[in-house]
Parts: sequence; C-alpha cells; structure tokens
Amino acid sequence: FISSHSTSSLPKQSLKHYGITSPISLAHPKNVDLIQTQRLIEAMKPFDVFEDDKELNHRFIVLGKLNNLVKEWIAELGESKNLPPSVLENVGGKIFTFGSYRLGVHTKGADIDTLCVAPRHIERSDFFQSFFDKLKHQEEIKNLRAVEDAYVPVVKFDLLFSPLKIDLVFARLSMPTVSDNLDLQDDSCLSSLDIRCIRSLNGCRVTDEILNLVPNKENFRLTLRAIKLWAKRRGIYSNILGFLGGVSWAMLVARTCQLYPNASASTLVNKFFLIFSKWEWPNPVLLKQPEDSNLNLPVWDPRVNLSDRYHVMPIITPAYPQQNSSYNVSTSTRAVMVEEFKHGLAVTNEILQGKSGWSKLFEPLNFFQKYKHYIVLTASASTKKHHLQWIGLVESKIRVLVANLERNEFITIAHVKPQAFPGKQEVHKQSECVSMWFLGIVFKKVENAERVNIDLTSVIQSFTDTVYRQANNLNMLKEDMKIEAAHVKRKHLHYFLPAETLQKRKKQSVPDTSQNVGGHHCQRTSSDKSHLDSSRGMDSRTSNNSSLLNKTSKLDTSTAEMGRNALYQRSNSANHGEKMPQVSVPSVSMGLSFPATDTKMEATVAVRTLGPPIVFAIPGHNVASQFRAHSVQGQHELSGTSSTDPRKAAPKRPYSPASEGRYLPALEECPKKRVDREKLTGQDSAFGVGGRPEDVGSISTENDVCGETSMRIPVIDTSRSQRLSSKELPDSSSPVPTNSIRIIKRSIKLTLN
Repeated sequence: FISSHSTSSLPKQSLKHYGITSPISLAHPKNVDLIQTQRLIEAMKPFDVFEDDKELNHRFIVLGKLNNLVKEWIAELGESKNLPPSVLENVGGKIFTFGSYRLGVHTKGADIDTLCVAPRHIERSDFFQSFFDKLKHQEEIKNLRAVEDAYVPVVKFDLLFSPLKIDLVFARLSMPTVSDNLDLQDDSCLSSLDIRCIRSLNGCRVTDEILNLVPNKENFRLTLRAIKLWAKRRGIYSNILGFLGGVSWAMLVARTCQLYPNASASTLVNKFFLIFSKWEWPNPVLLKQPEDSNLNLPVWDPRVNLSDRYHVMPIITPAYPQQNSSYNVSTSTRAVMVEEFKHGLAVTNEILQGKSGWSKLFEPLNFFQKYKHYIVLTASASTKKHHLQWIGLVESKIRVLVANLERNEFITIAHVKPQAFPGKQEVHKQSECVSMWFLGIVFKKVENAERVNIDLTSVIQSFTDTVYRQANNLNMLKEDMKIEAAHVKRKHLHYFLPAETLQKRKKQSVPDTSQNVGGHHCQRTSSDKSHLDSSRGMDSRTSNNSSLLNKTSKLDTSTAEMGRNALYQRSNSANHGEKMPQVSVPSVSMGLSFPATDTKMEATVAVRTLGPPIVFAIPGHNVASQFRAHSVQGQHELSGTSSTDPRKAAPKRPYSPASEGRYLPALEECPKKRVDREKLTGQDSAFGVGGRPEDVGSISTENDVCGETSMRIPVIDTSRSQRLSSKELPDSSSPVPTNSIRIIKRSIKLTLN
C-alpha cells in the first residue's frame, strides 16, 4: 500500500513501501555515501541552487501580503454583493503555492507559482477585473499583465524592489467559504468546477501528491536539485521544446526515491541514471496506481484514448485527473535524453569510485561539437516589443518542426538546443532584434546507396504554415517580423556564433559501463541496443515488458501543399566541384522575389574571403531555398550519420490524428507558460542557405511557374491592452490565413553521397 504520511527512513518503517512496486533496495547509507552527499552539495553551491534565509524570509513576507490582499478583496466583493454579515466574517480566501517553490527546490530569484482560491460568490471575471485593478494600486507591484484567454488564465507581475516574479492563477470553488485549513487534495474540491478552475487547481494537487509519495522529503529535494541542475546544464530542461519540465523531472526523481527509500542523495542521483537509462519506454512512469473518481474528467488512459497511445515517454501525474506531463516529448528528444541518462550514469559511476568530482556531472554539453549538420532558425523584428512576441510564438512551435523532421525517413535525430542566441548585426542589418536557435541533425547512412536525395520542402513549409497561421489568429503579425533558416556545417558555425561559444573542451574520458557513453565524440549506441553492467542491473520491477511503439506511415502532405509543390520547378543540376563560380548576389528587397538570369541559377552565393556567409533572408510566408550539400561521409555516431539497420534504428514517432490535443498542466510546465507571449520566444521557419560556397552543391531559386509575385505583408492592427489574449489553435486544423501574406515558392533538397 502507499503511505502518504511517513517521511522518515528509519528501519522500523522499512516494511512500508511507496509506489506501485516494492523497493529494489532498503539499504541504508554508509559513511562514504554521506561524505559523497556533502561533496555533491558543495559542487552545487556555485550554481546558486540554494537560497539563503534572508531571501527565503522575503518570500514568506511577499506571500503573506498577497494572501491578506486576497482575503480583503473577497470580503469587499462579498459586501458589495450583499452577502449576510455572518457569511462575510468567515468567507475566507487563500493563496496556495505550487511548482518548485512548493516542492522546496527553487533557486535564487526563481518565480513563485501561486493559486488564488475563492468561494463561489466570486466570479472569474471579478478576478480579472476588480482584483486586477486592486493590484494596480499596489505601490510594490510593477509590470502587471493578464493573460485571461490562456489555456490556464494567469495574472503576472513583478515586485518593485525585488527580483521576484509572481504568476497567479485563479480557481473558484463551489463552496460558500474558503477556510485556512482547506485541503485541496480532496477530490470533492473539483465538484461542479469548470475546466479552467480544474486546470488551475491541478498544479497544487500534483505538487502536494508528489511530496506525499516520497519516503524522505529531504533526500528527495536534494536529489531533485541535483537532477534539475544537471538537466539544465546538459540542455534537456525545456517542456516547450519537447524535453522535460519541472514536474516531469520531479516525478522521475520521486520514482527513484520510492525504489531506494533509504538511500542518500548521492546514491539516488546515481540510481536515477541507472533506472532511466534502462527504462523500457513507452511504459509509463507511475508514482501510484491511478484512482478513478465519479467526476468523469478526462484522464490519461491509452486503453480508451487513441491519442494517448502515441506518447513516447509518458510520465503520469499522480493526482486526479491523471495526465501525461511529458506530452511534448518526441522520438528525437527522448533519444537525446536517454543518451544523456547513459552519460550521467557513466559519470556518476566514476564519481562514486573516487575517480572524479561531482563538478564533472554538471559540465555543460558541448552541443556545437556534437553534430556535423545544423539547422539555424532565425527570428527577427525591428522593435523589442515585436521581437518578444514573435520569438515567443516561434519557440512554442519549434517542437512541431522537430516532430516533422524526425518523421523524415533519412533523419535519425533532430536535437534543438533550448538556448536562444542573439544574431550578429552585420548579418541582419535591417533588424534591430534577432534571435537564433540551433538544431543538430543526424542523417542516416543508407547502405548500398551511392547517393541519397533528401527533400525537406514539405517539412519546412508545414512548420512555416503553422507559425503564420498562429500569428494570423493572434493578430500579431507585423511587417517587420521575419524568419529565416539555414543549413550549416559544424565548421562554419563561427559565422553565426562567437568563438567562446564554440570553443572545444578537452575530451573527458569516462569508464565504459557496457554501453558506449562518455565524452562528446565517443561512439553512440541506440537506446534499444544499450545495456548496463550486470552488476548494476535492474530487476523487472522498474518497468513492464512491452514492445516499443510501432512505426507508422510518414506524415502525409496536405492536398493544398501538394498542389503548391506541384507548381515548383526543381533544378536537377548539381555542381560537385570544389570551386564555385563567382556570381554576384542578387539584391533582395521587401516585396520583390529573386531575379533569375536563366531558368536556374548555377550559384546564388558569392565567394567571399571575409565576413559571414550570405544568407538568403526572404521575410515571407512559405519561404524556402533549394540546396544540395556536398557528400557526407557515413558515420555511425550520433554526431554524424547513423546506419539504417532496422534493428538499430530508433522508432519514428507515429503521427497521431489527435496529436494536437491539450492536456491539463501541472507545476511550472503548465501551458500558461507557453501562451504568455511575454516569456515565449518565436520565429517563422523558411530555409535560406548558410555556410561557405564549398558546402553548397547546387542552389536553385526558381519562382513559381505561374508567375506568382510576392505580396506585401499587411500591417495588422495589434494594439494590445494590458489584458493580453491567447487563443492558441491546434497546429494542423486551422485554415491558412487568407490575408495577403508574402509567398515565395522555393524548395529544399539535399543530396548526401
């Protein structure tokens, strides 16, 4: 059975177990384990993961003031609605916290996720009107804004004399009063609530349930701090980009604590990597058996819901209604994370053997030395305000591009780096604000084939359509909002990034643990073929036996898109010589397409000895360029190309007809973070050509054969009040905007020898 009260690891409590299985080991820590835990703490201190008492007390004061303000507002509103005095005396109201702060793992200056719970006489409109106005008059509050139409409606504000930021969501319960001892874990709280209130309550309910399901809270917190720091340093902490967010990492750590209830934090970190480097995905991670309720709310259940069967890395929230917190994970991002789990296991094994210090675990991933091929996505705008909105939208859709790329039969991995980089002004002279994202690409090596033609036209156009459709729906598209894309080889990344970012680090030697895991250049193995040393083997309790997801057919191109592609004229010529002819670059201006001296252009990039490569930046809708890359030697590394042996290839993520559904959020990865355009970052995808001429075999820039000319992007009135709106549509169901948007038809093809 599951105990929700014990937090100690005393021997007398070892008969109890947490979770859906019995523990793997009940062993208590030895002195060497405690010493290693202290060393782990010291290694984390330079990264500001611990907050001092002064900062913690400041949070208490801020939350206390906010709680009193809520009570005051609810009483005033009740009086204006003529509630009886006897009711007004006890009407109550309360502020709850959730997310990293509630879990006790927040870092210095981290945001506080809060929930305002009000009785039934308070309407949602009251919260976003009268309480919003009340917050306006608070001298200590600045940058107040509301996203009322978000998936999870939220009010956000900063504190005037503090770095703290507050996110405040709202829930109205169907009860006359809200007492200070209200228990949100009671499912009856959800009775007769609308879906927005249920979503708001979900974060608190999940957080508290996680804490109730771990045997030792302090060991859990310290382990989670270490894992979250590691995930951020290795570039796999981002729910919006298809990796894992805070609640998912918390549940994985909680499951580890359940299986090793008495272990110290240093041991738990090692066991975390052991368990999840060998986990048989897509078997779900569960902290408790799912409980049913009479409320008939939608829950994660692949037996009933077809779309749930396509989730590749399900991590299920423990509170009703149960949801998959890792819904955004794709085949590529899962493969990247599993590889990092294996690397983390090798490093921690080395640390526990006394061969390295804990600082080695937190060394950042050398992303720009990991792959040979990259896609550079660039989003730009002329003003900071427009840029903030634009990059937010594009970032929220990058996972769509990743999913589309990985469905291509010749692409094994599409790995996006979560960090956005500022663009170089000498390249984007007409744009004041520029952001860039980098995706590492791994192409498969097709055996017994001299040449492979890869057409990414439909992939890029699908992504572009999605971004522009969303921008059009939000009425946020401006003429200065541009998006570009370029294929760049590793050796030419220095044109986009400073030398210190690309600097190679000394290769780290990591002991073999029966799988090729180690430094950034060591050979990788697929997750299906990898295994751990038998001395550290897992028993069958860590995951159930089931086959991996079956492959399905590739994502079909829409009829409209196929019709557009049928109009393209594709050049079949390719220049495979070492030298490119000197050709002047045609000028590009707003509203004009590329000139062509003949039916095709032998080259559109001039040979340059200095300065960054010329990137064809066409600020338009379906913008793309056709290019052929030089021959790429086959590699069996994750950093190059991989074999197409079906026994070794990771399964592609099937396309689910309901893959654009929405699920209830939890903790800090709830979709309210995605729709708040003040935090999002965005871009519109269309391929240009980057890199030096020797990387380009043939480039065609033919316009549409029907003679379609480019059209100016209309200036849409997007004046916003403080109360922002966010009406996010599914990525594939909405109609393409009918406004006059610049469209330049080009195609993208690569030839790999």
